[in-house]
Amino acid sequence: MALSPRLDLRQSQSLVITPQLQQAIKLLQLSSVELDAYVSEELAANPLLEIDDRGDGSALAESAGNGEDRLDGAAVVDVVDGQEERPLDIAADVVDNDSALSDDGLDALAPADGVGAMADWSAGGGYDGAAPDFDRNVAEAPDLRGHLLQQLNLSLHAPADRLIGVFLIDQLDESGYLAITVADAAAHLGTDEATVMAVLKQLQRFDPPGLFARDLRECLRLQLEDRNRYDPAMAVLIDRLDLLAARDVRKLREICGVSPEDLRDMIAEIRALDPKPALKFDRAIEQTVVPDVIMTPQQDGGWRIELNPQCLPRVLVNHAYYTEVCRGGSKADKSFMSDRLQTANWLVKALNQRAETILKVATELAKQQAAFFRHGIAHLRPLVLRDVAEAIEMHESTVSRVTTNKYIATPRGIFELKYFFTQGLPSSSGAEAHSSASVRHRIKVLIDGEPATNILSDDRIVEVLRGEGIEVARRTVAKYRDALNIPSSSRRRREKMAELQGH
Repeated sequence: MALSPRLDLRQSQSLVITPQLQQAIKLLQLSSVELDAYVSEELAANPLLEIDDRGDGSALAESAGNGEDRLDGAAVVDVVDGQEERPLDIAADVVDNDSALSDDGLDALAPADGVGAMADWSAGGGYDGAAPDFDRNVAEAPDLRGHLLQQLNLSLHAPADRLIGVFLIDQLDESGYLAITVADAAAHLGTDEATVMAVLKQLQRFDPPGLFARDLRECLRLQLEDRNRYDPAMAVLIDRLDLLAARDVRKLREICGVSPEDLRDMIAEIRALDPKPALKFDRAIEQTVVPDVIMTPQQDGGWRIELNPQCLPRVLVNHAYYTEVCRGGSKADKSFMSDRLQTANWLVKALNQRAETILKVATELAKQQAAFFRHGIAHLRPLVLRDVAEAIEMHESTVSRVTTNKYIATPRGIFELKYFFTQGLPSSSGAEAHSSASVRHRIKVLIDGEPATNILSDDRIVEVLRGEGIEVARRTVAKYRDALNIPSSSRRRREKMAELQGH
């Protein structure tokens, strides 16, 4: 059969993700910090994008030609113990955090005599019109490397020893332990292990004691030697830290050969030591979580759900600049500006859609978990992504992206939106299932309240929970207990008995 060209007409369907849809999906899963970085890049790359000086993000939809459907940024939820009293009502006004400072409040911050009293300061030589520079008067926090180099210059005089010392200082981990073996250090520096070990012995006498240790036992030994408390009995105790962790007081007393009172004193000395001596020099800045959604109680018993203005991107499209360039520009300029205008409009619309979706999901979570917000973790309901997705008529993947790395500030604290999704455990009475988070909390409460003479085993906890209508297996209790870092019943019994003997 001979092959010949021919024309065929076929009809098919396919799902195509446009660049605009890809951008919307990407923005939806970004955290507030990542979103700020992304918007900053777009502001630098697109001449038509500008920062919204109004500061409330209200120009998002207006600049995209969608002013009528602009998000106001707040919703009111009226629920009592999970029951909705009236449908959602989109509020007409956005609460501006800056309005919390009234004129009276600003007046209270001003000097009693006004500006004139401030001006009088300069006459006396105490004020020259500039605010005092307090930063120059604040002592800089000590740096571990600089602290050790000062001691190195005073302790070691040979250039070769100083070179080895600087290398070993740079090999310390964040806790102050030496992250390299003596053999590897000698091989790297091209010297023998005895020379490196001699320098290391001198470095281990530096302040604070415990630095340059190669394990926990050596760290504790160095600190005890600095206090002149490393005797033979203490050496045996340091060598059996496993028994100390297990609170096996009887075996420790036997191998150390000391009285119960002496053993208690030795354990107290070890507890007073610092297992991570370098952390006091740690200068890492803790990043504060900025909530994307703010939840506040209403006087009528409902909740007000609003987006945090600090997390709303404040951008708009400069149509005036676009018109000016296109009026007298070349064909290439017009084509470039048209492309930039389309990109800017899509970005603003995607940001607006992201804000609307976050607010919608957070509002539904407030309705679903109303009992938790009113009564605590014991009333946290089992919830999966599908429940929220069906309620707000969105796909589960969308809800998953919205709840990842997004936080809500509530009267009970700041939570990630993912926190409210937990699996459920069946109820023996046929009532609503219990959340796994609330069951873990109940297990912790039971164990915290157990007396030393009646330690609850996992089997006993299962019986108590079943008596409360919670069907749970023993392995599940053990899994939850391990997740809470709670030791077994036998270990808890030894620890509490040791505490009783100590008193």
